[in-house]
Amino acid sequence: MDPLKLVVLFVAVMLAGAVNAIAGGGTVISYPGFLFAGLPDISANASNAMALVPGSLGSTAAYRRDLTPNLKVLAILLVPTFLGALLGALVVARSSNESFRRIVPFFVLGATLLFAFRERVNRLVKRAASVAEGADHLTPGSYIGGSIAQFVIAMYGGYFGAGIGILMLTSLSVMGFRNIHRMNALKAALAAAINGTAVIFFAIDGKIDWPLALFAAVGALIGGYGLARLARRISPAVIRGFVVVFGLIASTYLFARGYGLI
Repeated sequence: MDPLKLVVLFVAVMLAGAVNAIAGGGTVISYPGFLFAGLPDISANASNAMALVPGSLGSTAAYRRDLTPNLKVLAILLVPTFLGALLGALVVARSSNESFRRIVPFFVLGATLLFAFRERVNRLVKRAASVAEGADHLTPGSYIGGSIAQFVIAMYGGYFGAGIGILMLTSLSVMGFRNIHRMNALKAALAAAINGTAVIFFAIDGKIDWPLALFAAVGALIGGYGLARLARRISPAVIRGFVVVFGLIASTYLFARGYGLI
């Protein structure tokens, strides 16, 4: 493979790993990197999911103390999570590259806009949330509604996955959670379950380009655990602006590519 393509991919996943560790939204950067490397659309999506799984597992480990009080809730939500992610992965695996190419630009644009307004969404979530212990208020209806919402989010996550973090935070808030730390812990664990389920299915189905995915995973780890420290010194507004601008450029390119304009 062209060394330039490998360098571009490695840099893209490093940036994605750093952005995911700080604010989320890295998929809008890493997925185009796999396309630039020459992978077909569905293989690029599957390989991208594989490359970012270590970061998801690392986030779950970092939140393990806040996750412990809600293991019962996690166990309940894992059922729709696994089923939804499996269905989403099945749908994308059985799609043609052409149809996926036409659909993904909408997801990238939607994730970019969601990321652009995530501070507004976060303020709404935090307004409802309290860091006081024991402030969560869950009812039987909360579990039913939360399970349905989690199934839908997981299905989207198994299909593509950009922006699932902010979607899950919103869902958990509506479900009745008021402790922002526990919400983040559940979000991290559920995101790892979504990505892990999709990756296992893609691996069995032969959709992952393993050499490129493992190569990219190293870059994502470097970004998540190395560049993230440097990025924390940069204003969050600057990072958010970078992701939004990159996402708009990427979605414009993907629209043009998907609809035969280039």
